[in-house]
Amino acid sequence: MLAASLSSGWFLENAFLIPLIPAIGFAVIIGFGRRLPKGGSEVGIASMALSLVIAIGTTVQWIQRVGSADGSSGEHALGGVFGFARSVFPAASEGGKGGEAYVEPVIRSWTWWQSGGLEFGLGQHIDGLAVMLLLLVAFISLLVQIFSTEYVAGDRRYTHFFAALTLFSAGMLVMVLAENMIQLILGWEIMGLCSFMLIGHWWEEAANSRAALKAFFTVRVGDMGLLVGTAVIFFGANQWAVENGSNGFSIQAISGWAMSGEASSSVLFWGAVALFIACIGKSGQFPLHTWLPDAMAGPTPVSSLLHSSTMVVAGVFLVARLYPVFYTGFDIGGTNVNLIAVIGAITIVIAAALAFVQNDIKKVLAYSTVSQLGYMMLGLGVGAWLPAVFHIFTHAFFKCCLFLAAGSISHSGSHHSFDMKKDMGGLWRKMPITAGTWMVSTAALCGVPFFSGFFSKDEIIDNAHNNGYNFFYYVGLIGAAMTAAYMTRATYLTFFGTARGAAAGEHHDEHGDAHADDHADDHGHDAHADDHGHDDHHGAHAGPHESPWRITAPLVILAVLAIGSGYLNAPAVGTHYFTDWVEPRGVAVELESYAGDEGHSEALGLAALPRAEEGYSEGCGYTDPAPGTVCYAPKLNHAKFSWGKAAPSILLVALGIGISTWLSLGVFGGRRNPLAGLTSRFAPARWIHTLLVRKYFLDDLYERVIVRAVAHPISRAAYWVNQNILDGVVNGVGRSGRTAGDWVYRNVDQRVVDGAVKASGVVASESGHALQPIQSGRVNQYGALLFGAATVGAILLILLNI
Repeated sequence: MLAASLSSGWFLENAFLIPLIPAIGFAVIIGFGRRLPKGGSEVGIASMALSLVIAIGTTVQWIQRVGSADGSSGEHALGGVFGFARSVFPAASEGGKGGEAYVEPVIRSWTWWQSGGLEFGLGQHIDGLAVMLLLLVAFISLLVQIFSTEYVAGDRRYTHFFAALTLFSAGMLVMVLAENMIQLILGWEIMGLCSFMLIGHWWEEAANSRAALKAFFTVRVGDMGLLVGTAVIFFGANQWAVENGSNGFSIQAISGWAMSGEASSSVLFWGAVALFIACIGKSGQFPLHTWLPDAMAGPTPVSSLLHSSTMVVAGVFLVARLYPVFYTGFDIGGTNVNLIAVIGAITIVIAAALAFVQNDIKKVLAYSTVSQLGYMMLGLGVGAWLPAVFHIFTHAFFKCCLFLAAGSISHSGSHHSFDMKKDMGGLWRKMPITAGTWMVSTAALCGVPFFSGFFSKDEIIDNAHNNGYNFFYYVGLIGAAMTAAYMTRATYLTFFGTARGAAAGEHHDEHGDAHADDHADDHGHDAHADDHGHDDHHGAHAGPHESPWRITAPLVILAVLAIGSGYLNAPAVGTHYFTDWVEPRGVAVELESYAGDEGHSEALGLAALPRAEEGYSEGCGYTDPAPGTVCYAPKLNHAKFSWGKAAPSILLVALGIGISTWLSLGVFGGRRNPLAGLTSRFAPARWIHTLLVRKYFLDDLYERVIVRAVAHPISRAAYWVNQNILDGVVNGVGRSGRTAGDWVYRNVDQRVVDGAVKASGVVASESGHALQPIQSGRVNQYGALLFGAATVGAILLILLNI
């Protein structure tokens, strides 16, 4: 039954249900959540579980599609996983082209509004990139929702939390599945709105409200780039797209236009710049990264989902999805220094440096996320599309695990605190599952060999060297050493050494009066024990202990995947499944071969328009493509793995772990502190430390220069314009209306209208008085008057000859 369903193509054709189901779940939670037994969490979990089932079916059918194009059954990839592989994956068709075979994306679109020549629609664009992220987002979202049922149990806005969390996942799924830029913007904005609600979930504290507003408005700065970039690309691509049976909003058409050789280089460049500004804001890249660490004000499950597979990945996804625009616009294939690589490299180093001076465990992880997003951008900037996308995949598992482990520590180990120095230490004995999953994920993040991060991040570094970007290769190596060092520091502070504060059983009053004021920004979100029910569940325990299964089960699953996910694309052991399934390969489409084939044209999203007179090979990288082809993605080179090339990264990671361990033993292990008095003895060390603690003074710069020097004068000018011009016009109209009304009242209403009414009354009254004498009540007089009147009338008729 399942095999028949998988072989029917139903999942690929109906993948739109993956975001639609959680969107419906959101509506149900909002409408009926408070009346449900579990407060709506059961609806959120059920909707994400059903989406995951459909995503798995979609993934299997996409792998079938790839295997069919390659001329293989797909059993080499999944035969050991599914016992029914032979019935699911059809027999190999002859004539497969291996890794160069073209694999059509599955594109469906429904027009919902049309005006003139413009069409706006909703649809789905299914290819390897979309399938990977649909599966990833649905899976991570489900685990986070299960975790949340324990973590936020008893929260006063429990139902609201699960509604926003479910819509948040739906927004990311809408964006991943988008067939056109309008739909992509819709998903993009849904995530922005939900992030505001979730980061500010505990809005009673001013710090949490400020963090939500900071995130919202900082990202909005970048979002302007998305709107401008979409407009620029639309006007540049629309004519070409219409000629090829599509429109300028279609993602497939935009990719074909960018690679066609007909696109204006200036339009491509400025469109790419505008779109990349949006990516900088959404993915927390320098210089708009400042909102991301402050977003830790939200509940830990929100941080986990936001940092692993949804909002912050959206910017990287946009670059990957519209890679032809960036590839040609920034001339990435020419090994030129480009904006994407530069921003990525800067972000790797500055964020890693900031992680060293953080005492809040979640902020260490937040800066780690910023740095890892920098690696993804660096990979896209040096032509390493596949390693960058693979790093999205592996990073989601170990980063989600690390954040949830931090939540587990706060929940059961440090009495709602995230302060590593004051309330942690020595927790590995008391929380062995949490500690074990943390260490596995840390090893993956650091790039320790045979963990998933090694197979993705080191591929980015290796490809930078292979593609001629030597400077960025060295930046990647430095970042790897820094990552290993700050994560080792965080691990030692949390799980080893002497237990401190809450970890030693010293409970504070709702996170501790001693440092609540000093760390309001870092920990204000944890002063809500009453709100999310921790006291109800754990008020009686004497000290740190392991968390319940609803917290530890997701941790174990994610830790396993933090190891195993890397082996989907591990050149060191000879696997390349992820490359086969995800990379857009064989992208030159022979349109003449499909002329008149409506099924092909509909699936491709471009009309089968013959162009026999010239090929579209320029910039694609394919050897002698057939005349009349349209190429919608560049062919990229892959660095060949060798342990010799991996050795520098491995050695630097080991060096980072070793130095950080030595320093941690000295500073926190009771031995002689090798760093004692360093900042007091050496001015440069003090300056560097101050620079890092103040986060490069970027928040001060934005507050004083942009907010005070720019925003405040602008707001005052806008207020003056509003009061004196806009309100002046409105008030002037009001005053004019009042004056006119007064004049009409005095002259028209009182004198004319009321005058006429009063005059008619006077006339009636005077006439009554004049006629009163003839109304005597004597009949003989009435008869005489009647006879007299008749006589006078007769005389008049005779005289007038009537």
